[in-house]
Amino acid sequence: MARLSVNLNKVALLRNARRTGVPDVLHFARIALDHGAQGLTVHPRPDERHIRGSDIPALAASMQPFRPAIEFNIEGYPDERLMDILRATLPEQCTLVPDAPEAFTSEEGWKLTGAQMELARSSITAIAALGCRPVLFVDPDPTVVPRAVAAGAAGIEIYTGSYAAAFQQGGHASLLAAIAATARAARDAGLVVNAGHDLNLRNIPPLMAAVPFLAEASIGHELTADALERGFGPTVAAYAAALAG
Repeated sequence: MARLSVNLNKVALLRNARRTGVPDVLHFARIALDHGAQGLTVHPRPDERHIRGSDIPALAASMQPFRPAIEFNIEGYPDERLMDILRATLPEQCTLVPDAPEAFTSEEGWKLTGAQMELARSSITAIAALGCRPVLFVDPDPTVVPRAVAAGAAGIEIYTGSYAAAFQQGGHASLLAAIAATARAARDAGLVVNAGHDLNLRNIPPLMAAVPFLAEASIGHELTADALERGFGPTVAAYAAALAG
């Protein structure tokens, strides 16, 4: 059974299209938790095109009665800006991504060679010292797992965007096999195994069958899109049920 961590970025993106504060990110966070989400995720980017800096302490405070059982996961590139956010918020989990601040979205994992390894190792040391679980966003590639261990990560989040795209075209078998192999290697190395990017109600069941020990999936875009038809609460419940297997 995998936990559902609802990524609130797209709710914030819609809010930012107006100056009315609608939709209210805190309100939708509460709906998510009331309908079975076991965590909340945000990825604050420097341009604040979705989640804003002011959202993060407010979300952390609203979650306080439920933490640490309900986890706050903050994603981002490991620069001083992210470290300031982590020091102020102390989330249960921090998922580090390697993309540049101006990146459209996270579509590539850490390779953990050369300068990347140095950055990841020093960042993980600082994050772990705060009591946060440091997780590295990686491609579906088992060879990266030993490097994640060497960097000191407590877990990995496997990028599932390429799998989701292939699933839509009906040719996902090889990518699903790569995800499963990466997950097994991480599990065997003692790492937490998470997954995320473009997961939906159609491609989650094969993923759960291939990786039944998945710990968490962080889902935002597809869940929010489905919620336009189903309603936000029922959609969260459906995704939580799909991840429960």
